[in-house]
Amino acid sequence: MKLFSSYNRILSIITLTGLLVIGFLFYQTLGQYLNKQIDDHLFEELLEVEDFTHVKNILPSPDGFDDVIVEYKKIHQVTNKRRLFADTNFYNPKKKHTESARYLKTELNLNGQPYQVMIIASKFERQEQIKSIILIILLPVIILLLILWLVNRILIKRMWLPFRELLSNIKAFNINQEKVFEPIQTNIEEFKELNKAVLDVSLKVKSDYREIKLFTENASHEMMTPLAVINSKLDTMLQSNTLGKEESEILADLYKATSKLTKLNQSLLLLVKIDNNQLQDKEKIDLKALIEEKLNYFQEFIQKRSLQVQTNMSPFSISANRSLMEILINNLLSNAIRHNYDGGSIQITLTKDNLIFSNTSAQSALHPGKIFERFYKDNTSEGTGLGLAILKQVCLRQNYKLSYGYEQGYHQFKINFDGPENEIR
Repeated sequence: MKLFSSYNRILSIITLTGLLVIGFLFYQTLGQYLNKQIDDHLFEELLEVEDFTHVKNILPSPDGFDDVIVEYKKIHQVTNKRRLFADTNFYNPKKKHTESARYLKTELNLNGQPYQVMIIASKFERQEQIKSIILIILLPVIILLLILWLVNRILIKRMWLPFRELLSNIKAFNINQEKVFEPIQTNIEEFKELNKAVLDVSLKVKSDYREIKLFTENASHEMMTPLAVINSKLDTMLQSNTLGKEESEILADLYKATSKLTKLNQSLLLLVKIDNNQLQDKEKIDLKALIEEKLNYFQEFIQKRSLQVQTNMSPFSISANRSLMEILINNLLSNAIRHNYDGGSIQITLTKDNLIFSNTSAQSALHPGKIFERFYKDNTSEGTGLGLAILKQVCLRQNYKLSYGYEQGYHQFKINFDGPENEIR
């Protein structure tokens, strides 16, 4: 949930709860005040009944009152002179329907006779007054709250506009680009501090990244020459006839380790180039022809391991960097060959949307969340652990979707070309 929505929800709950509590207390207070007025009126009518009886020596007619109903009930004697006020419902003969009312009940002597007297007054008019009063008060309050809510919404949106701009600039910030982080202009002190902190962090990150990138690139370049010299010397020594068996085996192990170190260095240098966007030139590439070319290139390795290659490729051209696409196909094909077993199978499928490489292997399913991490490899692998990481970086730079799956004994690497630049020919 967004901060603005959360704030509005809390504010709405507090406001609504406050209105309900205040409205309930106001209604109860107003109701008690009007009941007090009715009770005073009932008491005045009782006094009129007593005065009329005292003067005329007869009971006043129950129909002789305009706004109240008076009922008399003769009793044996007056036992309780206490006046009882309470609410009730009664049938109003004048209006011919049932209404809520307030009554006064008491016992007294009228013209020397004990009577129970009940005086009933309708509450209908006063209830209508309460509704009118509440409506008169409630409507302006609701309108005021709506105005406040609207003003609050507009003000908060304007106040948080620098934050949204800052967030947009953070999302647009790219560590690989020379363009620095764009600060925002704001008069709000908190956003000024946040803006300055993000700007300082972005400058430090770019500076650290440039140093690491420069170090990696320089280190890889500087290592190429001594590694080439070591490989050349070891190759010369291995071809010498003066070495014994033990010395030859030691030199062979050294040559193997040096070759692996050379491949690792080349892979790291390639990753640096991909990360630095040094391979950006695009051209139209016949992907089917490129795969067939690479199959011919790896034909000797395929025949050496007696692998069965099955292809199902439709003609398809794509706009991409040729070097990156060659790296992509080389890594997919070499991975399918190297991690296969003798007499295994490789399946290549190319459609207008997808490129799928599937291969059999002695290994079971790999961890789909880790196989594309740098230097991740299983215990039986003799590679550098960077092949699939390079594959992932190439797909990221070309905006392709790379996924891994394991179905019916086949390891499957699927690349989805989901972009407007793809076209069939």
